Amino acid sequence: MKSANLLLAILLCIFAVSFVGAGSLNAQVKAGDPATKTENPMVLVKTSMGSFKIELFPKEAPITVKNFLGYVDKKFYDGTIFHRVMPGFVIQGGGFDKNMVQKSTLAPIQNEAKNGLKNLRGTLSMARTNEVNSATSQFFVNLKNNASLDHVSDAQFGYAVFAKVVQGMDVVDKIAGVKTGNKGPHQNVPEKAIIIESMTRIAPEKKAEPAPKPAEGAPKK
Repeated sequence: MKSANLLLAILLCIFAVSFVGAGSLNAQVKAGDPATKTENPMVLVKTSMGSFKIELFPKEAPITVKNFLGYVDKKFYDGTIFHRVMPGFVIQGGGFDKNMVQKSTLAPIQNEAKNGLKNLRGTLSMARTNEVNSATSQFFVNLKNNASLDHVSDAQFGYAVFAKVVQGMDVVDKIAGVKTGNKGPHQNVPEKAIIIESMTRIAPEKKAEPAPKPAEGAPKK
């Protein structure tokens, strides 16, 4: 079983994590597709410590987003926990129930870490083992700009960013502040289970349309 090694590469490089900013989160991905007037899908994550909203990036990470939404639609995440909490680094969940029993998942997916998105504070990426294409259901939320998790090369493959928190980052930070300990082979496990009560799709938030430009020769106010 590879569960004990999940996110192992992240743990091995935690001491090398850079605190240097990698650009603004909003500059990474433009909301929606202006050509089709569509908005990126959004999901509401309700936890035992509060709720937060995430926006997904199907254009940049189509395989990952389809996989994630498949689990959401099947209610797979409901009742799972954030089983790894590392302040100043990440919170990870989506694979274990409150008794630390790992759930059966679908087949692993292709790693889309080459999509150009960075592991900035508030972004979500897929957790995996040392094998590049091993991600299934588990994900993590970056608590800071984690440049060491970004893709560099085939020899130093990164972690695929596929979404970002757009509301409720204070809840994520609150989760990051809980007391943790060891449970069996697992480290950094919250002493009190932080349960993902539900994940549901919600309507994309509409962006305000820009004010129309005055016609040529029309009086300006």
